Amino acid sequence: MLNRSTFRLVLLVSLAHALVHVFEHSFASVEQLVEEDAAFGIATDVGKQVSGQLGSTLRLPFGLCALFAGWLADRYGSKRLLLIYLIGSSAAALLAFWSPTLAVMYAAMFVLGMFASIYHPAGVSLITHHTTPENRSLALGYHGILGSVGIAAGPFLAGAVLETGATWRQYYLVLTVPGILLALLLKWMLSHEDGRVQYREEGNAEPHPEDRAYWGAYAVLLVVTSLAGIVYAGILNFLPRYLGETGLDFDIPSESLRNYLTGAVLALGAVGQYTAGRIARPSTLEALMAASFYATAPFVFWMGFAEGPARLWAAAGFALLYFMHQPLFNSLIAKYAPRRRRSLCFGLSFSVGFGIGSIGPTVSGMAKTDLLNFTILGTLLTIAATLCLALWWRYGKE
Repeated sequence: MLNRSTFRLVLLVSLAHALVHVFEHSFASVEQLVEEDAAFGIATDVGKQVSGQLGSTLRLPFGLCALFAGWLADRYGSKRLLLIYLIGSSAAALLAFWSPTLAVMYAAMFVLGMFASIYHPAGVSLITHHTTPENRSLALGYHGILGSVGIAAGPFLAGAVLETGATWRQYYLVLTVPGILLALLLKWMLSHEDGRVQYREEGNAEPHPEDRAYWGAYAVLLVVTSLAGIVYAGILNFLPRYLGETGLDFDIPSESLRNYLTGAVLALGAVGQYTAGRIARPSTLEALMAASFYATAPFVFWMGFAEGPARLWAAAGFALLYFMHQPLFNSLIAKYAPRRRRSLCFGLSFSVGFGIGSIGPTVSGMAKTDLLNFTILGTLLTIAATLCLALWWRYGKE
């Protein structure tokens, strides 16, 4: 269990986690409206390809800059980095609101991804430093729940804003508000927390068990997260578009309805995160992550040929099972990486996962059919599951 002070810390950091996923998926919520914006002069026959490239432009720095952010968090503390993430992401959203040309929109997406990349290595490492192997998966489960809430809240917020008659630009203007407010709250509540943890041992003290490194296992995790990242980005970037073809009609404008459906589906990820956090134990992390991916793959394949309302059920199964792996994966990074290099190791893992994963929207945007797209993504997920199974066989009880 978590004591009161640790729970408060986990809750505050998790709110920042929720917001980073709102920023991350902000473009996916309005990509069709950006595609149709006459000010950009995008031809409709290549619109999805351009949308995929814009999505990748946000996601590439979201991944690649995480490594540098992890190094900075180890050196200067997580609190400072979290404040920079919140203020910088809000400024990038303001740039997207103003963008007069497609080139400026590309720049806004790149800057947004760059500042948003700071969150994961800084926030997740801060939580792992304040927890133990016994309660870490639970803390990361709560952290994951708020992340899934953020992933779901983004489409819901976009749907609500667009339903008022606002434009996609005004949606980005709205996104600047929670970032600034949370930055003020974070500065106030963590005024005495610099986010750094000292590891010097006094005298002849025994080495701490979490100072040991398992670099071979960590390298396998990097491959796993790169495969899962492609699946994650490829599906979520076009999920509102995918669910817009369910044929459902509730007398709601289509641009809002597809976002509401997306939010409802992605909210199931919180259930998966909580479940995984509750049942995980240090010796079962690898096996549970393999099971999560193996169980998710059939739903990804199903998304390739599902039609009408069946699309909603296939996507719901994906969200429920896929997001179970996230608290497990973060616990495994803490298990395999030494404490003194944990922020850097988190940074590298998120850099690989989100960086390589950033090609997902481009791959999905170029795929000629849904069947081809989801067959590729489902195959990648199956490979990731098999690698997790190999990790469990080799390292599960260590």
